[in-house]
Amino acid sequence: MLSHEQIWSAIDRLAERHALTPSGLARRAGLDPTSFNKSKRLSADGRLRWPSTESIAKVLDATGASMEQFLAFLRPGAASSEQPHGAAPPQGSSIPLLGFAQAGAGGFFDDGGFPAGQGWDVVEFPATPAQTSGVYALEVQGESMMPLYRDGDVLIVEPAAQVRRNDRVVVRTRKGEVMAKVLLRQSPRSIELLSLNPEHPNRTLELADVDWIARIIWASQ
Repeated sequence: MLSHEQIWSAIDRLAERHALTPSGLARRAGLDPTSFNKSKRLSADGRLRWPSTESIAKVLDATGASMEQFLAFLRPGAASSEQPHGAAPPQGSSIPLLGFAQAGAGGFFDDGGFPAGQGWDVVEFPATPAQTSGVYALEVQGESMMPLYRDGDVLIVEPAAQVRRNDRVVVRTRKGEVMAKVLLRQSPRSIELLSLNPEHPNRTLELADVDWIARIIWASQ
């Protein structure tokens, strides 16, 4: 059973992970800046106050963190001094790195969307070799994914991860177009994608035209 202390500690760790104070995290999520202050965690009569599921959902959306990542912060002993979002990740395992422009060319992926062939660079990712099996990185090039992702940001992609509605994903079409979007809806015949940049249109693709789709599990910004 999760404790009051674990939940609030996970929020604090998530804020630190993104180089934010609890107030800064609340502000980024569109909440009252005092929502996560330590003084708000107990009522005047000493009763425990818990963050709402809506607040947690807004925080995850604002930071791009997955529920799995948030739950990892609940584990006893989870590091609270992880690198800020945007700093170089601590040394871990080397994973393949490719630019978005290169990803549109042939020969870099197998039929399942896993890294293949030559021409990949490498980048360090803080996970064990077993956890990075099949995982790779794509470097954002250009401004088409602003304001969420900027030129030079690195997206860590896990092609084997289950993709769900509202996940941030990378999609490659059979014509070689590669894009980062939000999965709005998936039917047996098509997928609907929300553009990260409001200046770019949303997309609807027939599944027959999709080469592969993979979930973004981490981003350096």
